[in-house]
Amino acid sequence: MYKWKKKFIKNIIKLKRKYNIKKDYITFDKEMVSRAVFIGMFIAFIPMPMQMMTVFLISPFIKFNVPIAFAICWITNPITMPFIYFLEYSLGSYILGTPINNNLTFTLDEISQIIMQLYYGAFVLSITTATLSYFGIRSIWKKNK
Repeated sequence: MYKWKKKFIKNIIKLKRKYNIKKDYITFDKEMVSRAVFIGMFIAFIPMPMQMMTVFLISPFIKFNVPIAFAICWITNPITMPFIYFLEYSLGSYILGTPINNNLTFTLDEISQIIMQLYYGAFVLSITTATLSYFGIRSIWKKNK
């Protein structure tokens, strides 16, 4: 094993002991990683503030690898948010059969008009990407074992 891997593992063990972190929250096995990717992907595509806090608040109820879920929910970052939100809005408009407003400048009045399409598309995209990611991780894990 490489020196940096040994040092990394030692530091994780120290961190776990110091802060009394439950083993389930940092376990790196097929089930915990698959759940973490599912939760991270689901939360990432929901347009809301404090996505990492949401992941943290879910952690007492569902066991998953929290650091992986934190990292995955950063798919929507300030650079990617406009593109992802426009995709969600377009998807929601298509599903609901409403016309797409291609105007990229929105006022508060216009945001209230598009919120239904945005969240409908976000919900569909969140469920779809999270489910595909969950089963994708499990199948990749199975092939590599």
